[in-house]
Amino acid sequence: MKKVSFNQAMILILCGVFMSTALLQCTKEGVLVKDLDRSYTGGADSTVYAAFYDNNKITPSDATADVNDVIKYRGVKTIVHEYCATSNCHGGPISPKFDTYAEIMKYVTPGNPEASQLWEYITTNDFNKAMPPVASNHELNTSDKSLIYNWIKNGAKEYPDLADFRPAAIRMIVDGCGSANCHNQATATGGWARKGLLGTLTTADTTQFTYINPVTGSITVYCQLSNATLRNQVWTAYKDSVKKFYSDTVTYASYRPWKTFTTPRSALSTRGPLQNYDDILMDIMYPKSVRSNTSVQYTDPVTLITYYARGNHLNATSSMVSRVDSTLLLANPFTGVYATSHQGDMAYGDGGLKPHEVALIKAWYFADPNIPDVWKYGQANAGIFKYRKSGTIIRR
Repeated sequence: MKKVSFNQAMILILCGVFMSTALLQCTKEGVLVKDLDRSYTGGADSTVYAAFYDNNKITPSDATADVNDVIKYRGVKTIVHEYCATSNCHGGPISPKFDTYAEIMKYVTPGNPEASQLWEYITTNDFNKAMPPVASNHELNTSDKSLIYNWIKNGAKEYPDLADFRPAAIRMIVDGCGSANCHNQATATGGWARKGLLGTLTTADTTQFTYINPVTGSITVYCQLSNATLRNQVWTAYKDSVKKFYSDTVTYASYRPWKTFTTPRSALSTRGPLQNYDDILMDIMYPKSVRSNTSVQYTDPVTLITYYARGNHLNATSSMVSRVDSTLLLANPFTGVYATSHQGDMAYGDGGLKPHEVALIKAWYFADPNIPDVWKYGQANAGIFKYRKSGTIIRR
């Protein structure tokens, strides 16, 4: 019998270990992973902003993109690269490649995650198909799976569009602005209720909400109309009146809105609700600076009733965009006169909203066909927004 040297024996042993490891890697079975559940328990959510690239410059942007002109969110390409397209795997010697949009799309069925191979790889509990390999101890977390799922569900586009911007922006505005002491339907109509403008109410119809300012410690007590049926009726009727009046201020003069945010029409300062898409659209087309003022704007010559709403809905000094973006100045759409300072306090000088969130809201705003051009580009495309730094006017 031929003698085997020590070195040869070691080589044989190492080969055996390698083969055992490789076999385990191929079957991807083992005590450590046998109970692993890779399935995704979430679902489709159009309000999740899911884009392919991390950075997307919006339209419009300044010539040199300003701080609020780029949407920066973790993107699908980054996720795939981190888990699959590394230099020693599908970004290196192993095929298929996952380096580009075109390569990744070979394994994606737009609009249908369940029919997409990419989705099957990252959620299957068949460990022989699982990617990345379960033995790599590098599983995608739920958040990353959600981004990939919703990106595919939304059409797996290389670049985001209105369908991606609008749901995410509306959710952001509603969640961020619709709190009880802010742009809230119950609080706004509660102010009217406290003033006695809604007729007879019972104790059960309203509630008190106490807000303590975290900075100053000041206390404000709000009256909320908690009767949901009555609240919806009141706020819907108000919105309908606003829309009707401004559609024809002569024919529908009697529909002039009387709401104001101060005395004598309301017992305390309340803001116009922003709790759904329709609320937001109304606030854009008929801003609070038109609908609500601290001084009388019109007195009916017959009834002598005083109104705090202006008759020209374009004679406005604030807008949705100017109230969130401190890089822009607003021009009154009627007079064409620009503000001398920014109005970005709705986003606390871009502190309450991060720059990429402001950019997302702007991307939706300028892409949404339901927002009239006059509130994007002014009358006859004269422009109503300009960048503070460059002076560039945004035009169609």
